[in-house]
Amino acid sequence: MKAIILGAGFGNRLGLSLPKPLIELTPAHTILDRQLNSLAAILPLHDITVVGGYRRELIMRAYPFLSFVYNDRYADTNTAASLAAGLQNINDDVLWMNGDVVFCDTILADFAPDGTQNLVWVSNHPLGDEEIRYTLDSAGQIKELSKTVNNGLGEAIGINFVRKPDLSLFKSCLAQCAQADYFERAIELAIARGVKFAPVDVEDRFCVEVDFAEDLERAQEFVRAEARDVAHRLARPLRTS
Repeated sequence: MKAIILGAGFGNRLGLSLPKPLIELTPAHTILDRQLNSLAAILPLHDITVVGGYRRELIMRAYPFLSFVYNDRYADTNTAASLAAGLQNINDDVLWMNGDVVFCDTILADFAPDGTQNLVWVSNHPLGDEEIRYTLDSAGQIKELSKTVNNGLGEAIGINFVRKPDLSLFKSCLAQCAQADYFERAIELAIARGVKFAPVDVEDRFCVEVDFAEDLERAQEFVRAEARDVAHRLARPLRTS
């Protein structure tokens, strides 16, 4: 299995002048650091590719042990184009995620592809204006996946998996996407051609895509609370018989 992190976009809505994966959650600990820690539990770091765009040299300098590809049209394309760039030389099962999603480690800790299902990780938390919404068909598979879905059951959190037998078709669906399309459009096109995607419900585990300042504040507070909890557990005296 390979993994792709989409890190080509701007952080302009946050008023920052650096790629969003480099946003710090705590001093010297970035969103990308946290994603790499989660991914390292399920695959080697040399199997991870980052798609760069805006100020990509900053990510490349900070993480020289990773593989990189470049979306040279990052300023006028969206995540469909970045994912297509990342998949060019991949012919394996592939897990990918947006480079601005902060999530609880357990969301990926138990993931092991069984070779039979493509997956979209979803949350049923209350929806805002920016979320990618989803619906299910009668068999419980993903039916619709976009920001314009009516009566969405929840949001797609930006983590996805496609198995190798469906990858070629999925790449062709990415090639059909318009410049402004998110990669979820390619998932919808693949579904229309008979490919199945199952939802993976993250349930009550923490996940947020960092688009706005309030999202970043939520992510930072979660990481701080997580650190406090670890410190508290380590400080407990050992029981003796």
